[in-house]
Amino acid sequence: MQKIIDRFVKYVKIDTQSDENNPAFPSTEKQWDLAKVLVEELNEIGMQDVTLDDNCYVMATLPSNVDFNVPTIGFVAHIDTSPDYSGTNVNPQFHPNYDGKDIVLNKERNIVLSPSYFDDLLQYKGQTIITTDGTTLLGADDKAGVTEIVSAMEHLINNPEIKHGKIRICFTPDEEVGKGAHMFDVEKFGAEWAYTMDGSQVGELEYENFNAAGAKVTINGKIVHPGYAKGKMINSMLIANEFIAALPKNEIPQETEGYEGFYHLHGMSGEVEKSTLEYIIRDHDFKLFEERKVTFQKIADTLNKKLGSDLVQVEIKDQYFNMRKKIEPVMHIVDIAEEAMKQLNIKPLIKAIRGGTDGSQLSYKGLPCPNIFAGGHNFHGRYEYIAAESLQLATDVIVKIAELTAERAK
Repeated sequence: MQKIIDRFVKYVKIDTQSDENNPAFPSTEKQWDLAKVLVEELNEIGMQDVTLDDNCYVMATLPSNVDFNVPTIGFVAHIDTSPDYSGTNVNPQFHPNYDGKDIVLNKERNIVLSPSYFDDLLQYKGQTIITTDGTTLLGADDKAGVTEIVSAMEHLINNPEIKHGKIRICFTPDEEVGKGAHMFDVEKFGAEWAYTMDGSQVGELEYENFNAAGAKVTINGKIVHPGYAKGKMINSMLIANEFIAALPKNEIPQETEGYEGFYHLHGMSGEVEKSTLEYIIRDHDFKLFEERKVTFQKIADTLNKKLGSDLVQVEIKDQYFNMRKKIEPVMHIVDIAEEAMKQLNIKPLIKAIRGGTDGSQLSYKGLPCPNIFAGGHNFHGRYEYIAAESLQLATDVIVKIAELTAERAK
């Protein structure tokens, strides 16, 4: 397991933070740094057809080692880390034989990872916990997935007695800014189906995700001297407040769970003359998702009618859709992953993703792609962590899926 840990640490120390405000692809040049390292490493371990294209996608092949036809399967992970928190100078900390108590990430700043708040930690008592030093994110999302795929391929190469068909792997850029699958060449990849290694806790197996849209509300006001503003000034910030208050107050991320959708205000700026609100709109049910977008526009229409002018403008863009529609006709690919976990004594946790994944967009591009755990927790912030043992378990699941796919093809 130490080799897997060392590989993970090597990857997380390479800053690959993406940039949601840059339309370039990839959105940051530094993602190329890890991509080039991966090309070198994949060649070193004996992978074939290793490529790095002009859009920063790394692909490679592990040829079949059996003399009968087996469906070509794939494994996908993303190399970028979230723009939400710094990925510069990541300094992983190791906590062997975790005792279930508070973990001090940074004594000087009094930053503590506590199971009293993050109770998932208690699942990993007795294991080696890898954390941040409190000043950056860790990057387990999704460098854990990258680590596990490379490690699984190396294991299969070094253990040819494990029979498998052709396997394709791909590492994508810009997943964290919603563009991870935009330039993915499904035809070049050439797999019948694939799995993203981008979930959280051990056992997660997901083939449902949110339908998602981004929304921007622009409110135009009028600025005049406040001493002479009677009947003239229109304060866009006050209208923005009315818009926010008009949405269902409990349909927000911190008040919802499971299949419950939400409106999430994640950015706002304002002056008297102009204010903007940035939202994401989410729901697993497509009909409810469409209704949420209608509700959003109706609030703007109501405010404009009240104001007697079209001061409130709404722009809504669909981002991705629930992959369940594309997975259900080929549920055997979920069954194989579930069986792989069971054979490894891992309890499958089949649930809907309260978020998105490259797998959603890939499924709609013709590559059915459920999501499997990578092992990390508390993504996108200083409290991110992963158990070293989880890296090994996810690696084992990849190997077992390859083996079961070949067995079922006999």
